[in-house]
Amino acid sequence: MVDNDARAKLSVNNLSFDAPMRSGSTGPDIIDIRKLYAETGCFTYDPGFTSTASCQSKITFIDGDIGKLLYRGYPIDQLAEQSNYLEVCYLLLYGELPSAAQLADFTGRVTRHTMLHEQMTNFYRGFRRDAHPMAIMCGVVGAMSAFYHDSTDINDPIQREIASIRLIAKMPTMAAWAFKYSQGQPFIYPRNDLGYAANFLRMCFAVPAEEYEPHPVLAHAMDVIFTLHADHEQNASTSTVRLAGSSGANPFACIASGVACLWGPAHGGANEACLNMLRQIGSVDKIPEYIAKAKDKDDPFRLMGFGHRVYKNYDPRAKVMQQVAGQVLDVLGVENNPTLQVAKELERIALSDEYFIEKKLYPNVDFYSGIILDAMGFPTSMFTAIFALARTVGWIAQWKEMIEDPEQKIGRPRQLYIGASERSYIPVDERS
Repeated sequence: MVDNDARAKLSVNNLSFDAPMRSGSTGPDIIDIRKLYAETGCFTYDPGFTSTASCQSKITFIDGDIGKLLYRGYPIDQLAEQSNYLEVCYLLLYGELPSAAQLADFTGRVTRHTMLHEQMTNFYRGFRRDAHPMAIMCGVVGAMSAFYHDSTDINDPIQREIASIRLIAKMPTMAAWAFKYSQGQPFIYPRNDLGYAANFLRMCFAVPAEEYEPHPVLAHAMDVIFTLHADHEQNASTSTVRLAGSSGANPFACIASGVACLWGPAHGGANEACLNMLRQIGSVDKIPEYIAKAKDKDDPFRLMGFGHRVYKNYDPRAKVMQQVAGQVLDVLGVENNPTLQVAKELERIALSDEYFIEKKLYPNVDFYSGIILDAMGFPTSMFTAIFALARTVGWIAQWKEMIEDPEQKIGRPRQLYIGASERSYIPVDERS
């Protein structure tokens, strides 16, 4: 932690810039450059904002060097093993773990808001039959602002609270209906006597002709998946939600922007890409061939589901997911599935091969979550939609924090312009 009087000095074109230093409760120190342009006429250049803090936050902390992920100070493995998703939602939204009474009240409020406005069924039917579930999710989440006018005023804390509960409650229904629509099956309505994860599974897999009772192990696995993906600091989709929110956009539009960003294969689509890779390998006997391709830097093939941009050590979420994967596969009895056998052998190699160990290419959360969701019966097109469902609470918590931050301004990144300098217009008949 830096001294309160510590300064960072920068000399630019014979001008001296004296920047204050700031420290968080944990993590690296910060150089405050907000007055850099005003005092020097210069910007910083940081593609991807990998060295730039765009906000201050109390919600989530990551230490990628040692593989640590904290929600409001609580280690992710403790929450995944001892808590549940709705309790984690409360923690992320309000900053502290709830009392028994607070949790019961919060759970009740979420449960009573899981129904969608009945006219939204018509909105679903406007999509093509083969529409990707994430395409549907982008549209339906954004359309909530057309159905729930009483919770779009971002300056009213009560309306912000109502919108938050509605989004958390209705996202499983919206995701399940996107799945049902892609399968050509009738929509299944939520049931208030089921837990959050179990209700989602039932809405996905029940049909009118036959009731579906979610297996407790599968419901627990889904709850853990939700918990592990609930928030992840200032990633691309979260930053998108904050940027959209900084303009004063309504909460439903902001969360829809996060859904759209999450759809990218480099972000939320990673577990789908991982499973597609496992299917591409096909069988255990072909693994050495693909391992060789992965080690060849001139070969475009890349192993998906290994390593992480932030974590330079083992992804702490992957450790929990590995245990859950074993439980799910045992219950479903699908150990002989060729894709799962390829995954297990790749995992064994990654944890013992010197190349993987040296480069710290450990299996990450996407590696295991894709295996679990596939075993449960979800098509790969639903993986990112489930990710969006889980991440909704993190987006909301970050959005609310941004709205309430007196230092927050509308997002306006600068650029390094490399185009043509000013030039005069030439009439078309005078151009060569």
